[in-house]
Amino acid sequence: MNEEVDVKVPEERPMWPPLETGTVQTPPQHITMPIPTTPQGAPVNQGLECELPFELQQQGWKKFWSKRENRPYFWNKLTGESLWEMPVIKPQFDPITDPLGICAPPPPAPLHVVHVPNAPVPVAKRRASEEIGGPQVKKFVLAGPWDLDVPTNIVILERPPCSYMHSHPEIEAYRCGLFAKLRQCYQELCHSRESIDAPKDSFNRWLMERKVIDVGCDPLLPSNCYPEVSLSMYREIMNDIPIKLVRPKFTGDARKQLSRYAEAAKKIMESRNAEAESRKVVKWNVDETFQWLRKTVGATYDDFQDRLAHLKQQCQPHLTETKEFAARYPTFRQNMRKKVREKSSGILKEHGMEFPPPMTMHTTRKVWCYPVQFAMGCPRLPIVEYLPDRDQALLRFQGDTLAVNSTHLQKLEHLYRHSCFDDRKFELFIPRVWVMLKRYATFLGVNPSSNNANSEVQDIQQSLPVTVFECLNRSFGVTFECFASPLNCYFKQYCSAFTDSDSYFGSRGPFLQLKAVSGSFEANPPYSEELMEASVNHMERLLNDSPEPLSFVVMMPDYREPTPVALQRLESSQFKRKQVTIPAFEHEFRHGFQHVLNKSELNVRSVHGTVIVWLQNTAGHQKWEPTEERVQALLEAFRPGRERERDRQELLSPTRQGSTSDNKEVLVH
Repeated sequence: MNEEVDVKVPEERPMWPPLETGTVQTPPQHITMPIPTTPQGAPVNQGLECELPFELQQQGWKKFWSKRENRPYFWNKLTGESLWEMPVIKPQFDPITDPLGICAPPPPAPLHVVHVPNAPVPVAKRRASEEIGGPQVKKFVLAGPWDLDVPTNIVILERPPCSYMHSHPEIEAYRCGLFAKLRQCYQELCHSRESIDAPKDSFNRWLMERKVIDVGCDPLLPSNCYPEVSLSMYREIMNDIPIKLVRPKFTGDARKQLSRYAEAAKKIMESRNAEAESRKVVKWNVDETFQWLRKTVGATYDDFQDRLAHLKQQCQPHLTETKEFAARYPTFRQNMRKKVREKSSGILKEHGMEFPPPMTMHTTRKVWCYPVQFAMGCPRLPIVEYLPDRDQALLRFQGDTLAVNSTHLQKLEHLYRHSCFDDRKFELFIPRVWVMLKRYATFLGVNPSSNNANSEVQDIQQSLPVTVFECLNRSFGVTFECFASPLNCYFKQYCSAFTDSDSYFGSRGPFLQLKAVSGSFEANPPYSEELMEASVNHMERLLNDSPEPLSFVVMMPDYREPTPVALQRLESSQFKRKQVTIPAFEHEFRHGFQHVLNKSELNVRSVHGTVIVWLQNTAGHQKWEPTEERVQALLEAFRPGRERERDRQELLSPTRQGSTSDNKEVLVH
């Protein structure tokens, strides 16, 4: 056991007072130099002794005495690292103005050494580790469907700090409560004004479409959008009027759907203030359809579908003229945004803080991509309960309990250590995890840990298989995800929808605000036509402006009837270097709720084809060219069951290629 001994060097002071003018003094006869000793009487590091600088103390270093080796050693209480030699002072730098630390001043000169005359230097026992240059620090790799140690190749233009308030559980609970009311209001408006259920997932797609054009100050609630009327929401509602049409499986279902559509169209025209000409056209087409149904015997499936398409084409314009949907919806959102702002300002005022003015930065300095920084400090956060429960962890605040798998919580801890600069002691980690989980549960409109976690809403959060990410990194140098979240990301660098709640876990903010200069990216945007189109435009703009190597591997659903504008732009882009299509049911994705599901439920067979397009500038094409061999390797990585084969191989040989080495230790949780 090593015994802790405080070691202090006596101050260097004159042994007698300074000479006065015109006087002569002689030194005292019985003054000796004090030498520090251990409690056992042994001299402490005779020959050399130096004070521990204040900078090292600030970094957690302390000095102790080793009885076994008879010499001092240095131990860091924050990292647990132990060294024989004096630690090197790490350069201090501002992660906002100098995120790479390249502008930091050079390390200070070596400390002054006090020599004690005629003191023997003790000979220390030789250690095997010293013979090879000292012990190397182990690097830990967290086992799971991710690789958080992939070095980045992304260079961006420096950006200003964001003006959002730091994540706060009380504010988030209040905001999410208002957001739930907004979703409920949408459902009630559909029922009261249109007599239909809200189109499935249309609210989430509306939110993504609004955030593309939103310039408001709330990270979740759209508050300043132009135009205020959402065309995407309008189209989805109109498509469900008078009834929601689905592709029937059998001929009998096709006949029933045609009859229901005709009846609903007639009912709407009778209950609304429509023009006489519109009433006449709809009534004539509905009567003709009923006569055809009564007279026709033995009609085929295609006959019913053709008749339904004809009836919809004739009646839909007249049905649309009677609509005036959601007139007070924008005002409702503005009131909610103001309430959240007022509550946030109140909490900041209690801590002597206020919202900073928006910051702009006109610099064109290139830096390695770094997490989003805040322009203001973090107020004190309330306590969030942490309840471990077998393979999951439960986080509870004000009676609202959220669950996350233990492995994903450890992943969040790993990301937090990489990306969070204001909480090195992890005192705010659990409250910030709760806020992030609450944000995504509210955005998706479903609690992922409940029984309806397999809803189609998971498509918004679904991610690529691990084998695909490994192939993208190995063959095309991909180190960055353009659309991800802290829960489903594979790399430690990614863009996500919510700047404030995700930045602590490595998010670089929304992709449309990322000013990339060089690097290799993967983009698999959620299905929102406006977001997909804006993303393609942003990629083309970046590729056109940068002469450095820049590459995007873009994946979109293969929807054709009609083909989305974003997919048309992607296929006709001047930067397109290669395009392949994977047929439906011949590839898999990872479930959007992978952070709460069992491992056996993670892989989901895709019900639609996937188009993969490589957008690259000239330098990017030379560096990451999509050769036939590389493309075939990517298609093989998409093959169903390929990820399970990889997991079986990892059980036999757990060292992951490309992410572990001899000096790394794999943590299997």
